[in-house]
Amino acid sequence: MLGRLLIRYLKPYRWLLAGVLLFQVASVAATLALPQLNADIIDDGVAKGDTAYIWSTGMVMLTISLGQIVAAIIATYFAAKVAMRAGRDIRNDVFDKVSAFSEREVSRFGPGSLITRNTNDVQQVQMLAMTGATMLVSAPLMAIFGIVMALRQDVGLSWLIWVSVVTILVVAALVIGRMVPLFRNYQKRLDAVNRVLREQLTGIRVIRAFVREPIEQERFEVANRDIMDVGRRVGTLFITLFPLFMLVLNVTVVGVIWFGAAQVDEGTTEIGTLFAFMQYVGIILGGVLMAAFMTIMIPRAAVSAERISEVLSTESTLPRPEQGAGSFPEQGTVEFRDVSFQYPGAEHAVLDGISFRAERGETLAIVGSTGAGKTTLVSLIPRLFDATGGNVMVNGVDVREADLEALWKTIGLVPQRPFLFAGTVESNLRFGREEATDAELWHALEIAQGRDFVAEMEGGLGARISQGGTNVSGGQRQRLAIARAIVHQPDILVFDDSFSALDLTTDARLRQALWRELPDVTKVVVAQRVSTITDADRIVVLDDGRVVGLGRHEELVETCQTYREIVESQLGVEAQA
Repeated sequence: MLGRLLIRYLKPYRWLLAGVLLFQVASVAATLALPQLNADIIDDGVAKGDTAYIWSTGMVMLTISLGQIVAAIIATYFAAKVAMRAGRDIRNDVFDKVSAFSEREVSRFGPGSLITRNTNDVQQVQMLAMTGATMLVSAPLMAIFGIVMALRQDVGLSWLIWVSVVTILVVAALVIGRMVPLFRNYQKRLDAVNRVLREQLTGIRVIRAFVREPIEQERFEVANRDIMDVGRRVGTLFITLFPLFMLVLNVTVVGVIWFGAAQVDEGTTEIGTLFAFMQYVGIILGGVLMAAFMTIMIPRAAVSAERISEVLSTESTLPRPEQGAGSFPEQGTVEFRDVSFQYPGAEHAVLDGISFRAERGETLAIVGSTGAGKTTLVSLIPRLFDATGGNVMVNGVDVREADLEALWKTIGLVPQRPFLFAGTVESNLRFGREEATDAELWHALEIAQGRDFVAEMEGGLGARISQGGTNVSGGQRQRLAIARAIVHQPDILVFDDSFSALDLTTDARLRQALWRELPDVTKVVVAQRVSTITDADRIVVLDDGRVVGLGRHEELVETCQTYREIVESQLGVEAQA
């Protein structure tokens, strides 16, 4: 999984990777040349007292060292460039994929997990790509050619190299084998921390209202303690690895000096050769250490790559038609033809046999008791879900056969929980249509009964809005969301219980302005208050996912028992007259 992901996102930057390879080879070549020159200075310069040779060879070593530094810097720069671009591409693809998800897929992964996958998980893969672009080249070259150069110096001491390399590899394998499950567990614990924190920030008012701060604090401490425990175990293994590596390295150096000293004393080995061999041993073990470091990073990156690939390979349950209808034969019509809908894993359908039609400019109201399926029904119009049976027609085209962008342009949705983005009043309204003029924004606010309070805010249209609109009241947030939908200039406006936070007077003025200013726009209104929909052209009464009444207010009061009970509970018996 990790290999496929890296190949996919590093392939476009293969020329930069070639540059990394070229400069890494130059850097390693320079590193391997220095011990031999050092041996020559000791054996041919110092031993013979040849000062000129020492100076000339020293200048060559200095030049090679500077070249090695420059090559390493350039290789690192190219590697960083490749890794950062690959990380950018992965984040873009994950974002695009999640943006195409239906609410079903978002609920399956969870918002907290999706955020972690597009931030922390991508960062792990990005770090591996950066270090791997350098170490995966230099580490094997240093180890392999270091062994070759060391054997040229003294074959008799080569057994020390093999013992050291095998010991390091065994230690690394044992430690890394224990790290893999810990890394997977760590990412899950990180998801849990993000989920708890997100819930607490989103529901801070509810937490305070019910005095749940101590309980929520304890809940966060448990999640935080869990990730700390896993992180501590990972850290313990990690910090144990390098002291063991250094122990092997130092024991090897001591062994080289111990056995090499005897050879120098016997005259079979020169001092310069012994020092060069020691330096090559350091280079070899350094290469093995770098490779071991890479193997430590690979398990965590592999877990992250698996989580990223899981998102990228998940297909939305709202497939886009290859050649979706971009134009519509009708305008402003909504029709349900024997529509049913059942959530995955549910025993019973939420909607069953729903049929009705709304013509252009009409007001279609949907009422019913809590849990009757009103929100689910209107969610099928902009295709937030796909009906499991029947056909949902918008402007004469089945929504499953329509181009999604073209479909969404014809629909203005005001959700049950209106959400505002961090920015200004103007930026939130232009979310509906970027090219809208200031005059159009003020006109939309006037229809939505929001002009007065926006004009009183400091900056007017430029007034700041915090994330989620938490710095404005619920009624102001609803009116801004309604104005945003109006700015969109849709053929169909869908209001999912969007007047609930408004007082009766403001509600009445807003509805009158909508009917007056937007006579050709079809309005689909989900409402709890009967007073909101008494003047609707057609009212759909839902009960347990079925249509039990369809008609105008006066007709339903006479013919529909469910609707009559709703009216009596809200308006009283005298309101029927």
